This record gives sequence, structure tokens and C-alpha cells, in this order.
Amino acid sequence: MLLPFFNKNGIEAGCDEAGRGPLAGPVFASSVIWPKSLLVPEIDDSKKLNEKKRILLRDYIERNAVDFHVAMIDIDEIARINILNAAIKAMHLALDGLSVKFNRILVDGNRFKDYKNIEYHTVIKGDGKYLSIAAASILAKTYRDDYMQKLHKEYPLFQWSKNKGYGTKAHREAILKYGLTKYHRKKFCEKILAGKE
Repeated sequence: MLLPFFNKNGIEAGCDEAGRGPLAGPVFASSVIWPKSLLVPEIDDSKKLNEKKRILLRDYIERNAVDFHVAMIDIDEIARINILNAAIKAMHLALDGLSVKFNRILVDGNRFKDYKNIEYHTVIKGDGKYLSIAAASILAKTYRDDYMQKLHKEYPLFQWSKNKGYGTKAHREAILKYGLTKYHRKKFCEKILAGKE
């Protein structure tokens, strides 16, 4: 069972991102304010759940969260400010979208930047420790997966419906055969195109 809060006092927003590592597509982030009294054993790190379970839990999270918001940063912005800064910016935008005021932020991982002077805590593997972060991880992952499904219809040769833009063998081979699309992160693909990966 994941923890319902970091501190019982105040209102906490959990944050996580999806899509830092892929070769194509945007990075998504979500913020979730979870009810402290609602314990849900099924909610966990999105990576530990299969796709069907994530989709079912997304609906449950959206119906039961105190508040939530999902944001994305496109590949042009990723190229301009780098993927780490883009992931943090996406989390900031997700926090911007919350209508409920909060005074504490829980972030998955070990990197974050100050957000409006609000107290924050980075938690390594936090999506496997706190319900709010796990819920955010599920929303970020499922929203990004849906987005990549749409892009797949535009560029089916890259199999984004299966790999979601990550560097699978089939995806790398498609890049070598067909080149890059407007959705590929060019810097991420340099080694593949140079035959070094």
C-alpha cells in the first residue's frame, strides 16, 4: 500500500512525468492532489501496471482526485531547453493547471526547480511510495500513450502504437530505413543515424 501523504498537515500535489527517454514525441507531466483518506491498493507506479490496468485506473483517478492536471512540452521546446528542463517545465505547467490551492509538492525523482516558493520534496522512486505521485505517473503515461497512438496513424512505419516512441530495435531500424519525422527528437537520434547505436 502506497502512502497517502508526506505530511498530514496541508495540501500536497504529487507530480510525475512520462517520456523523458523516447526518440520521438513530447514529454508529458501530471499533477494530482489525492484525498488523504482514500487508500487504493491498485494505484502504483505506472511502469508496474499493464496498459489495461492503467486505463482503468486513469478513469478512477480522474473521478476521485481532489484535483488533477496534465501538461505537455513538444519536441521543439525539448530541443531548445533540453529534456530535463522540459520535463520540469511540464511539471510546472501541470501544477499551474490545478484550481485547488496546495502548499507542498511531491516530485518523483531527484531533480526539480523551485515553483512559486512552495515547499517541495523530490522522492527517488516516489511513484512507488506515494499515492499522489503514482496517480500522476498513471495520468502522464496514459495521456502520452494516447498521443503517440494518434501520431502512429500519421507515421505507421515507426510502430509508435507499440513502442510509444522509445528506441526499440524495430523503431531504430525504421529510422535508418525511412529517416526522421517531424516528431523525432533529432539530438536523441544522432547516434542511430551515425551508425553508433
